[in-house]
Amino acid sequence: MAGRPHTPRGGRPSGAARSPRAAGDAFPAESGRAFIPIVLFAVIAALFLVRLVYLQVIVAPTYSAQAEEARTVGFDIEPRRGTIYDRNGTVLAVSVDATTIYANPSEVEDIRGTAAALAGALGGEAADYESTLAANNTTFAFIKRKADTAVADQVRALDLKGIYFISESRREYPNGRVGAQVIGLTDIDGEGLTGLEYYYDDILSGTAGRYEAERGRDGTPIPGGVHEETPAVDGEDIMISLDIELQQSVEDRLLADEKGLTSNGGSAVVMDGETGEIYAAASLPLLDPNDRENIKAGATELKTVTDLFEPGSIFKSVSAMAILETGSMAPDTTLFCPSEIVADGYTITDAHDRGDATYTLQEIMDQSSNIGISLATENMGFDKFYEHILKYNLHEKTGVDFPGEGEEGTDILGYMVPFDDLSKVTAYNMSFGQGISVTPMQMTRFYGALANDGVECTPHFLMSKPQTGETMEYATEKVIDSEKAISQMTDMLKTVVTDGTGKDAAIEGYNVAGKTSTAEIYDDVNGGYRKGVYNMAFTGFIADSTGPQLVCFVGANETEYGSIVTPVFKDIMSTAIDRFKISPK
Repeated sequence: MAGRPHTPRGGRPSGAARSPRAAGDAFPAESGRAFIPIVLFAVIAALFLVRLVYLQVIVAPTYSAQAEEARTVGFDIEPRRGTIYDRNGTVLAVSVDATTIYANPSEVEDIRGTAAALAGALGGEAADYESTLAANNTTFAFIKRKADTAVADQVRALDLKGIYFISESRREYPNGRVGAQVIGLTDIDGEGLTGLEYYYDDILSGTAGRYEAERGRDGTPIPGGVHEETPAVDGEDIMISLDIELQQSVEDRLLADEKGLTSNGGSAVVMDGETGEIYAAASLPLLDPNDRENIKAGATELKTVTDLFEPGSIFKSVSAMAILETGSMAPDTTLFCPSEIVADGYTITDAHDRGDATYTLQEIMDQSSNIGISLATENMGFDKFYEHILKYNLHEKTGVDFPGEGEEGTDILGYMVPFDDLSKVTAYNMSFGQGISVTPMQMTRFYGALANDGVECTPHFLMSKPQTGETMEYATEKVIDSEKAISQMTDMLKTVVTDGTGKDAAIEGYNVAGKTSTAEIYDDVNGGYRKGVYNMAFTGFIADSTGPQLVCFVGANETEYGSIVTPVFKDIMSTAIDRFKISPK
């Protein structure tokens, strides 16, 4: 409109100064105070958002796993352990159905009442069950491991809150003590502890499975919840060489003479010299797997495998075999044998007082002359004697499939003076089985070679795995080359039984070949040899016979002098003759 002065947008004349009041009017105090809650709300919202992200993304898997773990019950599924059979298919060890009873303590509402009910069904003190049920730091507690299924069914019928059941298996030994030392024991978890149960645990045990499942507060599985189950792989069955009938006869015979045989363990082993299969083996005291609370010290050991001893005169067969192989003497070659000999200041005599005599090698064996075998060995040469001990593997483990044969990490077994340190008196002593240590199994293997045309077989128990049909194979070695020497040695051992010190081992109608032994026992405390107690042994076989070439060792430890072991040998081998229909050729 004409005549009105122009005013710029903003309502302030051009060039006018801004007053303080006008500046303050642009952001009034009321507007600033209204903005503060908005900022605080944004900060709090951001914090909540960060916390939400932390809970949902970062730690949610951990909390979820913890919650799942609290609801999850899990345990290993025990595989069924393989069955052990004797050579005829008789069951020696078997796993039978059993039930493990366990509790989830967090679900048990009436601890006292539940404990009383369990005690009534399972036996034991209610207070012990209360202690288990009152545990507040676990969802799994054993009530009874591997109970009889009938007993477990009684508990199941009580319908106790928080009590659950697992189907498992339990090891049983139908023949009790018979063969138990060989078979061995398992623990409550089914792992091998001793004997073949331990040695072949990898074959027998199988592979455990695993079961895990989520349960609700009432103990029932949650539909759609975590449920994982890896099936167990059962163990393999094995068939071993024991004949349970002969085994029982051997054990019964040892027990019948328990007082006379030993104050520290008598033992016996029967092995087929042609195959190395061990038909029977036992040592006192015997083991009863069904009476574990009263197992005696040493009962789990098989002394024919584990125990070293100075073999005494049964070792004269080793010396005589070397003499025959080298040709230094024949069975009828004569040798002057004075009443005593002195070496390195030590006097050596025979077990029985006698005057000077001239003996053949055969008579040296018949009379078990220490002086005779010492001089005969010296005539052969101590170096050749030593070489033949090594050749016959009497310084090495037999390789028997049983725990406890010497130290791990070495094939050497027993003690023998290094040849460079061999004195004359030590060589004399070794010729009649003193100053050298071996196991009964080593001696049994050597006599087995005499019965098997000079071939040593690896002593063993495992024959086959029935489920796969796998048959085991074992090493053999020709250690005696001369058939003539073997025949001469066998004839000499037969004469020991018919005319010499082994008469009590004779079996009518059969040619028993064997050797007696009465060995002094070294005194580890005072040095020298103990007085009045001996290790006695007889080792022999049935020569000129059909059927298995069974070799038998019988030993008596720390016993008074007397003819003890030869009658035991006779009874054991007579049983074997009947059982396996062994007949003279």
